[in-house]
Amino acid sequence: MIIAVDFDGTIVEHRYPEIGKEIPFATTTLKMLIKERHMLILWTVRKGRLLEEAVEWCKERGVEFYAVNKNHPEENVDNESGYSKINAELFIDDRNLGGLPDWGRIYDMIKNEKSWDDIYSDERADTKKKKKGWLW
Repeated sequence: MIIAVDFDGTIVEHRYPEIGKEIPFATTTLKMLIKERHMLILWTVRKGRLLEEAVEWCKERGVEFYAVNKNHPEENVDNESGYSKINAELFIDDRNLGGLPDWGRIYDMIKNEKSWDDIYSDERADTKKKKKGWLW
């Protein structure tokens, strides 16, 4: 699967233009996804030196992306913005509707092909099981 992953607020806490602390289990999960042969694209607003710092930060932790802000490593992004439209099957971004789930849940969703609806259904079922009163 081709997965586009945001950097600030997703892999690390928001501290742009600095690099924030790693969000728990982000790089561990990304390394597992790479090992399972998913193609990860770093998809971020960072450019120039700030982008290089983010890529290096990830490499130092064992996360090397298939491509950065483009679909293929050899793609030449030749426009004013420096970005191309990413063709991914999944986007992991803290700005998703519903926010960013924890990285364990993200891995579970990808590994077991679960949707948001599956996750929320599981949570509703767990909540109903826990709500037992005195008489029932």
